[in-house]
Amino acid sequence: MAVVFDELSKEYDLETNLYNIVGKAFTFVSVCDSYALLDRISPEDFVKDEQMPYWAEIWPAAVTLSEFIVDELAVAEKKIIEIGAGVGVASVVAASRGADVLSTDYSEEALRFIQLNSLKNDVSLNTAQLDWRCIHLKDRFDMLFAADVLYERVNLLPIVHAVDKLVKPEGCAYIADPRRRLAEQFLDLAFENGFSVASYARSFSKGKQGIPVNIYRLSKSIEDNA
Repeated sequence: MAVVFDELSKEYDLETNLYNIVGKAFTFVSVCDSYALLDRISPEDFVKDEQMPYWAEIWPAAVTLSEFIVDELAVAEKKIIEIGAGVGVASVVAASRGADVLSTDYSEEALRFIQLNSLKNDVSLNTAQLDWRCIHLKDRFDMLFAADVLYERVNLLPIVHAVDKLVKPEGCAYIADPRRRLAEQFLDLAFENGFSVASYARSFSKGKQGIPVNIYRLSKSIEDNA
């Protein structure tokens, strides 16, 4: 673990974050200033993908989703994928609960942080680079997790299709979002593509500030649509 941390510290200005998630302490390493990473993106790459370094921060929706996983879900021995995992907060928490986790992100830089954070929290998980616009994975999963991924309209339908391709017919997806306006359009697309949706209102608390977060459960199972 020390070797991985030292390697990353030579490339990034690192920040160590401590979270108490439903009574259990977790430590996550992220980047102090994600905007400083913009200089790493070449104009050619930006034109190609318009990828911002959002992966480098820990977003309130990721922490809220992690709390929801511990509070509400039985993930032990379940096969789980997280898309847009960033530094891997929800993935690490799910793995700590006994889940078989594949943690994915479009950024290969993010995967190194996920690996470090799994080591720091003494959990085992797998990582893979994944572009939700073009899913090549043949495996299907019991559950899919994603936090704060509904930030651009162009992503909405690809995420719906990714859920359709990655989740088992009897499985479900949990998408955490800080009540962005685009979430309503996402839900419309989910309905149009045959998903039933349940919504759970949660909030992220930091000091005196509370940030509302909705967690959307998408499913195509017969029981949910009955």
